[in-house]
Amino acid sequence: MVEATWGSNPRFSDGASYRFVRSEGKTFPSHRCLMPASECHMTVKDRRYRVRLDDGNFFYLAGVWEPAMADYPLAFRIITVAANLEVSRYQDRHGAIILRRQVMHWLDKGVPEVDLLETPPARTFVIEEITSGPRQPALML
Repeated sequence: MVEATWGSNPRFSDGASYRFVRSEGKTFPSHRCLMPASECHMTVKDRRYRVRLDDGNFFYLAGVWEPAMADYPLAFRIITVAANLEVSRYQDRHGAIILRRQVMHWLDKGVPEVDLLETPPARTFVIEEITSGPRQPALML
């Protein structure tokens, strides 16, 4: 595991740092990485939600990394897919989920991206509103 900054180097995108990259029509032949997670958070208007796998297992978000360059550190972006049934009630996309059994398929490139970067089936996630407590930094789905 290494520490990296979430978002692309703004020097190469007119000053904007992008945190996500769409999966559709793209291949990721190198610089693949994974972000471990037990849940993700979504914010919709003034409400916050926790998103977990229905079976309670932890998972990974598929990503790509960029090397450190000049004054910008090692960085990563999360790859997104079209939202599944549960998440689509709140937003159009979410991070591409890589299950524990798929880790080496993603990292060693033994399985084509199209077979891994799929919208999960219905009933994959449990979504619950976060109603109290201090706001914590979290990865957005």
